[in-house]
Amino acid sequence: MKMYMDKVTDDYETMIVTRKDNKNVVIISEESYNNLMENIYVMGNKENYDWLMKGKAQLENGQCVVHELLEVEDNE
Repeated sequence: MKMYMDKVTDDYETMIVTRKDNKNVVIISEESYNNLMENIYVMGNKENYDWLMKGKAQLENGQCVVHELLEVEDNE
């Protein structure tokens, strides 16, 4: 079982466990699950989705500006 779990987590594989009476189970990594939940949340809100699609279109059309990052000093 460890080998299969490692494949799921290390290689981002999805494992389907086939059971009787079509009561199958899907196993994915926690990282994949969290990503899926975040996508469902973002895509489930029309305003968020529209804002992301507008930004994506701007990026694809070269309507973006590159800024240099500033170093922040640690005052500890």
